[in-house]
Amino acid sequence: MKKRKSKRGVREGTIRERPDGRWEGRVLLGYQRGKRVRPSFYGSTREEVQDKLRKAIEDAKAGIGLTPTNKQTVGQFLDDWLEDVVKKAVRPKTHHSYAQLIRLHINPELGRIQLSKLTPRRVQRLFNEKLDSDLAPRTVQYIRAVLRRALEHAVKWDLVTRNVVKLTEPPRAVHHEITPLTPQQAKKLLKTLSGHRLEALITVAAAMGLRQGEALGLKWANIDFKAKQLRVTHALQYLGGEFSLVEPKTARSRRTVSIPDVVLIKLKRHRTRQQKERLRAGGEWEDWGLVFTTRLGRPLEGSRVTRDFKLLLKQAGLPPQRFHDLRHACASFLLAQGVSARQVMELLGHSQISLTLNTYSHILPSLQTEVAEKMDALLG
Repeated sequence: MKKRKSKRGVREGTIRERPDGRWEGRVLLGYQRGKRVRPSFYGSTREEVQDKLRKAIEDAKAGIGLTPTNKQTVGQFLDDWLEDVVKKAVRPKTHHSYAQLIRLHINPELGRIQLSKLTPRRVQRLFNEKLDSDLAPRTVQYIRAVLRRALEHAVKWDLVTRNVVKLTEPPRAVHHEITPLTPQQAKKLLKTLSGHRLEALITVAAAMGLRQGEALGLKWANIDFKAKQLRVTHALQYLGGEFSLVEPKTARSRRTVSIPDVVLIKLKRHRTRQQKERLRAGGEWEDWGLVFTTRLGRPLEGSRVTRDFKLLLKQAGLPPQRFHDLRHACASFLLAQGVSARQVMELLGHSQISLTLNTYSHILPSLQTEVAEKMDALLG
């Protein structure tokens, strides 16, 4: 293509075939802060590169994309990615988590490197250094996942020709065996909870497998006492000192499930208790419409609920657990009773049945043995 200067300083690009057989195109899109904006575009065919150049020129003439992308650093790119992609695609808490990983672990090591000069070896060194500093392998896996996802967009935006994170070795995962409460332990805990303000909340988590955020974001409008059904439509998040109701974790997390009678009884008692608290609070009551609240109607903070839950476990003489382990206990109880993995997946709101099977693989072998014994009884 012949170079031709336009009225806005934009030049038509040049295209050449590289030694590796791919095609490369460059175009001058103008100037920004005294520097030329001259990005490169790549493709398998000349026509593919020509289309990319044409679009870049059209965007530049419309005032879009005048950024010196070939000089952009990793830190600058990640800032743009967080703002333009992540902020609009995920929940606020997830955005905060990504930003924290980038700020604490990625930018200090890679932030000043030009994006186009980032190499697999340098990225691998980052992961190795983090592991050597005794950072949990799971955290290093998250760092790798975030950087890999970000660089996927860098490839789509023609800022780089490859995703260098894909060429690195992921840290070896350390899987901790899930040891939820047994049915006997769960009964002991519920007995200890009798009359406690968290009795209904913990019963819902243990018997219905709701995530903590889903349980804390549950509204009375989501419960149909006559039909004995509960709808999960939101999750409660606490970020930056503010509470907010957000979309559930995945599309399948938005679900309607049946309520066991043991839970229904606890919820009715809890509703009566809350109505009395509302009368006592008078004008100080904050009406969020939530099932589980403080004595003034405000949402419950997850970390405080977890702290109180651990104290109750200790009081009952039970082993330490995370609040999330109540969800595991629920799944374990159901699988042990012969409920299918598909039904458990739908109750828990898992996005794929493979997630259910992988998470509770330690329970399934004993169930397979039971299946074999039943076949022997039938045909043996």
